[in-house]
Amino acid sequence: MNIWSRFLFTGFIVLTAFQVGAQQPERIAADYPNRPVRWVIPFAPGGSTTVIARIFADKFAETWGQQFVVDNRGGAGGLIAADIVAKAVPDGYTLLFANPGPNVSGPLMATKATYRAEDLAPVILFGTAPLIIIAHPAFPPKNPSELVDYLRANPAKVNWGSTGTGGVTHVGLLIFQAVTRTNYTHVPYKGNGPAFIDLAGGHIQLLYATTLSAESLIKAGRVKVIGIASAKRSTSLPAVPTLAESGIKGAEIAGWFGISVPAKTPRSIITKLNAEANKIILLPDSKKRLDELGLDIVGGEPRVFGQFLDKEVAQVKQLIAAGALKQD
Repeated sequence: MNIWSRFLFTGFIVLTAFQVGAQQPERIAADYPNRPVRWVIPFAPGGSTTVIARIFADKFAETWGQQFVVDNRGGAGGLIAADIVAKAVPDGYTLLFANPGPNVSGPLMATKATYRAEDLAPVILFGTAPLIIIAHPAFPPKNPSELVDYLRANPAKVNWGSTGTGGVTHVGLLIFQAVTRTNYTHVPYKGNGPAFIDLAGGHIQLLYATTLSAESLIKAGRVKVIGIASAKRSTSLPAVPTLAESGIKGAEIAGWFGISVPAKTPRSIITKLNAEANKIILLPDSKKRLDELGLDIVGGEPRVFGQFLDKEVAQVKQLIAAGALKQD
């Protein structure tokens, strides 16, 4: 074979390999999923994350005929679950229920974090939900103003729970503390479930939560709602005052929910998951339930979630730099 023949032959091989490689993502997406998918939830059962995850998991299973296994792995404010997903094979068969703690504040605040925020790729942002301050019914304060006065009169004597160090409920109470210059005893849990049990039992007095996660406790009268960390009042809790209207400025914070995957997951699989999740959001029964849970639906392409995450990361970094949030 002369030099020109060898050149042409090599070019043919390279072109063929390129064509095969170009087709590979489509084949991967077409076959996906062909076995059960593990969806890792960063908190213990019983919270809003599990409720929302099961809505989407059931719909994914109906559409694709494969089980989406909801796997609750609580602990360390979501870092344990996120570490599992960040280090998993990036093939679309291990998902993370995205949340502020494991996706943003956790890896930024933990000095010994075993993964970085960028080790997880965004798929879709389901929506957001402002945090509310809930308390044991016997706890004296009835509104945000009374709460601030009580905390100042009883420094470090009030037990304020969270769903884990570095999670959104922890970040929320740290911001509240910085803005109001109050003090309390922080009690971290592995998720909403165990925190709710202790709050209803009177072992802790306060907890940040979302309306959707605390819905049943509120309706049963096992907890009371003191205030909402939002710029406007909630349509589901119209009588509850916002922190801002009570004179507590700059303490707004919301929980948010979505899907992320290991960073090197094929783009075609991310696109397929995103498209199906967007369809589920618009299904009448799904939308009705998400509305009932108080979720402000977002949806959209992966880049929409990516841009949202960039803003969240920038905000937490700013709070750390200002000393409002401390790295562990």
